[in-house]
Amino acid sequence: MVRHPKCNEGSGNVMMFPKSINVVWSGVKAPQSQTIKQTLLNFRLLERKTLISSRRYYFEILHKQDDKGSDHVEVGWRPFLPGLKYEVIDSAYISLYTDESSLKMNSVDHIPQTLASHIHLPAEFRPQGLEGDIITPHGADMLRPDPRDTFYSTPMIDHTRLQNVLPACLYSPTYVVKDFPIARYQGLQFVYLSFVYPNDFTRLTHMERENKCFYRESPIYLEKFGFYKYMKMDEEEDDRPFFFPNPDGKKGESRDLRTTVTADLPSKKDIQIPLSYHQEPPPTPASETRLSYTENTIHSQLRVTSYLRTSEITESQHQLNPVSHLTDIDQDTNHSNPDPNPDPEQELEPEEGEMSDYSYEEVEVRPGWAEESINWQRTFSVNPMDFELLRSDWNDLRCNVSGNLQLAESEVVDVLAQYMEKLNEHNGGIYTLLRIINVEKRRDSARGNRYLVELELMERGRSVVRLSEYIYLLLHHGRQGEESVENTDSAPASPLLCQPVMLQWRRDVMVHFVVPVKNQARWVQQFISDMENLHQQTKDDNFSIIIVDFESEDMDVEQALRDSSVPKYEYLRREGNFERSAGLQIGVDTIKDSHSIVFLCDLHIHFPLNILESIRKHCVEGRLAFAPIVMRLSCGSSPLEPDGYWEVNGFGLFGIYKSDFDKIGGMNTEEFKDRWGGEDWELLDRVLQNGLEVERLRLRNFFHYYHSKRGMWNSQNKKTSKG
Repeated sequence: MVRHPKCNEGSGNVMMFPKSINVVWSGVKAPQSQTIKQTLLNFRLLERKTLISSRRYYFEILHKQDDKGSDHVEVGWRPFLPGLKYEVIDSAYISLYTDESSLKMNSVDHIPQTLASHIHLPAEFRPQGLEGDIITPHGADMLRPDPRDTFYSTPMIDHTRLQNVLPACLYSPTYVVKDFPIARYQGLQFVYLSFVYPNDFTRLTHMERENKCFYRESPIYLEKFGFYKYMKMDEEEDDRPFFFPNPDGKKGESRDLRTTVTADLPSKKDIQIPLSYHQEPPPTPASETRLSYTENTIHSQLRVTSYLRTSEITESQHQLNPVSHLTDIDQDTNHSNPDPNPDPEQELEPEEGEMSDYSYEEVEVRPGWAEESINWQRTFSVNPMDFELLRSDWNDLRCNVSGNLQLAESEVVDVLAQYMEKLNEHNGGIYTLLRIINVEKRRDSARGNRYLVELELMERGRSVVRLSEYIYLLLHHGRQGEESVENTDSAPASPLLCQPVMLQWRRDVMVHFVVPVKNQARWVQQFISDMENLHQQTKDDNFSIIIVDFESEDMDVEQALRDSSVPKYEYLRREGNFERSAGLQIGVDTIKDSHSIVFLCDLHIHFPLNILESIRKHCVEGRLAFAPIVMRLSCGSSPLEPDGYWEVNGFGLFGIYKSDFDKIGGMNTEEFKDRWGGEDWELLDRVLQNGLEVERLRLRNFFHYYHSKRGMWNSQNKKTSKG
């Protein structure tokens, strides 16, 4: 954001205009008086302004600069007189709003607050739909409201109401790889995804124009053939259309048939179908109907399979599926025109009963090109393929636009019906199910499926409470509810819905965000502001931020923390070069409570308001660690316009109990010093080897901002030599 005071030699009416690659004009404002009427929603010339000599004015421009510092902004002005051109305002008349040479990079209090200063515009300036409702201009499905986003604000059910609702059972999934020898970075192959119900709209449908990996087809195939294999033309039992019978085979009726079917076709001479490998004699009047219908059949298929642009067919006219024998348009197409000397300028009069080649638009006729006809009598059979069913819980590292796996509704209804019956049986029928907010399933086909169920309940018909519990559907169990898979001779018992032992998440556990930084002043300030907003919105005091500062020179990080309203913070300063692994380890070492959660964090993150609940629910001491998938925003994108992709390969954002973190040995600070990448995968290997599960989910509205790499990882700015 740039603001400049403006001085004018003489009074008068002036027009001003900004020039740049990516710029949005906000407006000119008189000294602390007028209100800017132009918003950031429109880019247009500034209206005529009357400027008085020796008075100062400031204007405001939002400019998206590249990551090399090579972009620029120019502002021109001219007197409001006919014929005069714009001139660039030079340094004699333009300057910064405030001398910022003595200010730190995070000092922004001196900037006047206008519409351009806020992410969320006031309601009167937001775009509205036809009904007056405020609309979201972006097409991302994830921007639509979801009850998961605010479910944390619903009062929790009394935990004593949930005791002994289900029988206790041991929880020992077969996919845990404790003490299993894992090669370096092989832990990625032992991370599985969870299924989610209802749809959380994390699938990036608006980005599938760039990556169609969700459909599990070759991108080359999809570009060329589309979804042809899932849509076929129906075969006709008879060569004649079923609603235009022609038992007598008269010429007049056949002409009427062709007129009806090919109402928008060109003249007869322009549409010729090639014959088979052998030359057939000219059709007789009795077979004209059949030939005309075959023409329509073939050309209708040509229209449907438009990716095969050709007019040469080398299959017999008795076969109604010539698509597999079509050739490319670049081949010889003279077979489609039996006339050895075609005259493109010759205009044929339309035959009786046929339509002329009239068109509102002049189109140059391409010789040898047979125009496609439309057979309105054709029907199609579509195979309703659900590509979601083809996905597995394997951690697919190649597809970064697909969302969370979808859980079948029938399975959810069956499990929750059993659970609600047990809950009301234990509590005297005081609960009514209002809404299914969220169900997450981790599949284990050998022993049983684990579910996290989150329900909105009505208690005694008066108060609304939320339930968020882990339950276990045990597939094999003994007489006392204990797991038993050794006795395979006996008849299999019915699945048992039970309460997994040692798998309860704590609602009030402390969460520590650990962030190492170096010379990232404005991002540090943004991070602190986001944490302030998180505390203000959730009223949750059970979290803290720990910032490890590697000698930042662009801001006073400790002073910014003192001035903030975050509930708890810790500032640690370390000398030397920036090291992410060492910075994280130093931050974790300052935590005294080993039964609290550590969240290894990045600086350039936008957090949803339910981030604290999400971390707590998916971290269980001695059992679960949490590696949420963040959406990496593209350059120029924002949380309100989220273009980008899911970072399916990264595990740098990681939640784990401190006791488990210490048990696995913490960060590898010996191998990973001043280089970036790999430390998260190496940590994942040791987490899995120690018998922990890693929960892997895409979080709604969890974004990683695009940012420049300037000033990071001990890079030095090149200074030009003065000659």
